[in-house]
Amino acid sequence: MENIRGTTLPADFERCAQDVHEAALKLFLTKPDWAKFFREVLGVTGLVHRTFVDSRELAAFQRTPECREIRSMLHQLRTRRRDTYDEPMHMITVRLPKSLHQALQAEAHLHQVSMNRLCITKLLQVVDLITVTEATAGESEAGAAPMPRNRKKRGS
Repeated sequence: MENIRGTTLPADFERCAQDVHEAALKLFLTKPDWAKFFREVLGVTGLVHRTFVDSRELAAFQRTPECREIRSMLHQLRTRRRDTYDEPMHMITVRLPKSLHQALQAEAHLHQVSMNRLCITKLLQVVDLITVTEATAGESEAGAAPMPRNRKKRGS
């Protein structure tokens, strides 16, 4: 089987994409918090990365209707208000210019969401873009190695 760019994909690629979608839908229907859904389906140890280990396969999957629907499921879960999560939440501090902070505040106000929700949404969009860009770049390199999955944390 070939994808749009002529890259040969395994014969069972479409079945695997459908299986991942079905598993994601099954989890979605249990109404988990968005963090659990992300971790178990899209996270670095999630179903998508366990199923599509090769960077070319991952990039091809990320262009499928199944992946778009999984992203839509994540979006729907994120619109629900939750006070508790199955996974501990961590806080980070980000230093940014006052003008950027003001722009983010204005955008959050415009969309009637918290700064936290707006920033998480933007981070998820960037992660998606980087993942697709890196995986697609790997398609043009003959014999490109898969992207590393786990990096050791500093001080670990």
